[in-house]
Amino acid sequence: MWIPVGAGLFILALTGSAVAVPQLRLLHASQALIYVAVILLARRNRASGFGAGIANCRGVDSLQLLVTHNVQGGARALWTLLHTSQLRRPGTVMVFVGGGGHFVLIIACLAAFGQLQPGKKEWRQFLRVQCSH
Repeated sequence: MWIPVGAGLFILALTGSAVAVPQLRLLHASQALIYVAVILLARRNRASGFGAGIANCRGVDSLQLLVTHNVQGGARALWTLLHTSQLRRPGTVMVFVGGGGHFVLIIACLAAFGQLQPGKKEWRQFLRVQCSH
């Protein structure tokens, strides 16, 4: 249940960002397809789907949290919006929303993978996706 919530939040953030920054529409549309695939694979209890959900989040969040600091900037922009009703950087707020979706997705994928009671085959599928990102 939580995997579609986390992926859906990120897709919502991609949509909001594409509205705010039209130059990113093609990129964000292709990124959204990855999350649709994660949802579909997770519904089929595929270890590779859980692995892809985590690997994709890990890559994007590492960049947004540790390099560009856009998640932190989005949190500040959202805080400013709540206190002043002014939104100067909507795209940055969408990065914060997407980061929240990613954290939900990571935890949900880990929990779902654990519930599989994975054997060697499932661990290979899960780790293969982790190593390819």
